[in-house]
Amino acid sequence: MPFRLVERPSPNHDARPGGGVIDMLVLHYTGMKTAEEALARLCDPAAKVSAHYTIDTAGTVYRHVPEERRAWHAGASFWAGEAGVNARSIGIELANPGHEFGYVPFPDDQIASLIELCHGILTRHPIPPRRVLGHSDVAPSRKTDPGELFPWSRLAEFGIGVWPVTRRSPSERRVTAEVAFAANLARFGYGVPPQVDVPLNIVTAAFQRHFRPSCIDGVADGECAAILEGLLAT
Repeated sequence: MPFRLVERPSPNHDARPGGGVIDMLVLHYTGMKTAEEALARLCDPAAKVSAHYTIDTAGTVYRHVPEERRAWHAGASFWAGEAGVNARSIGIELANPGHEFGYVPFPDDQIASLIELCHGILTRHPIPPRRVLGHSDVAPSRKTDPGELFPWSRLAEFGIGVWPVTRRSPSERRVTAEVAFAANLARFGYGVPPQVDVPLNIVTAAFQRHFRPSCIDGVADGECAAILEGLLAT
């Protein structure tokens, strides 16, 4: 069943620099107590924040900014050697109170609408699977959304983003070579020192939050290394 689309324009956007190439999709949670509170903020000119879309818990999709324009959703961010992710990405907010106000799983109706919306976006723009990311991936020192409850594996089943297939058992979790792991994180796209002024353990925790949510401790163990190697091989 197609999602319900509601126009809820935000004034918070500008022209995309550099020819307007769109090759990233960044997913967020709103981190506010109610969806209406989040919608009001995203459309408030004084807030100076926005996204292209918001999806409430019932699956209704609100369109704030035309895709060809730059929405202000990711803030200070970095991926694959480039800062300023907003310039080349589409941002989608999912109504969820987040870690501050009582983080909860994302409802099925919300995720169903997200999958349908993403499929449309991916047909309109050349976004590789590895560049479907969470806010915490591109801004790990500041953000934890959409968080460890977000169903990345379900999206990957529908061809949206990537999910690891190579894993080691928890009994094999041991500290791996930090330098090699950092190099592989950078190969995948994460900003690592000295590219960015973010400690490696924080970047590692962001990787775990997306790809190994069962244990988010910032330690580059053998399981993390195997997951990352599997992702790089896809």
